Amino acid sequence: MARRSISTNLPNILTYGRIVAVFILAAVLFFGVGDAARWMAFAIFVVACITDWLDGYLARIWQQQSNLGRMLDPIADKLLVGATLLLLVYAGTIAGWSIWAALIILSREILVSGLREFLAELNVKVHVTQLAKWKTALQFIALALLIVGPAADRFIPGASELGMVMLWLAALLTLVTGYDYLKAAIHHAIEE
Repeated sequence: MARRSISTNLPNILTYGRIVAVFILAAVLFFGVGDAARWMAFAIFVVACITDWLDGYLARIWQQQSNLGRMLDPIADKLLVGATLLLLVYAGTIAGWSIWAALIILSREILVSGLREFLAELNVKVHVTQLAKWKTALQFIALALLIVGPAADRFIPGASELGMVMLWLAALLTLVTGYDYLKAAIHHAIEE
């Protein structure tokens, strides 16, 4: 009975919802046409981003933190960011040199996942830094602006350009925060 209550508590349900939202967002961005599809994708993405903050907040204040939540939360985040980047490249919203920013972010996410797994085998925890939280927030804002960009440019000129600048800033922060994980992994690998 206890396992059921942990897996169906509200924070974990919000995380499940974020994972489902990735596929809905992908369908809207892939099959949708025009400004209405961009605004719908933007709304889905923003709600998914809010659940990223809300699930952790509720788990802490209601003391419903669980290993399941700790496992699923970063997976949901990486799915959301990775799928959105891929779809924005596919749509041509991220193009040219900016594809490198997307590649840096995707590469870091894969690298950190592997490093976390390696460090977990050594019983080493690398805590999420405040800078990493800012990196995530900056990525979410950049991607939200890029999702809605072409539609928002009609109301707020330069929204797409601002999203691209923020994407590059997020890529730079991604390199810095990824280095923290890499440094910890190398340190512990050499000790072994």
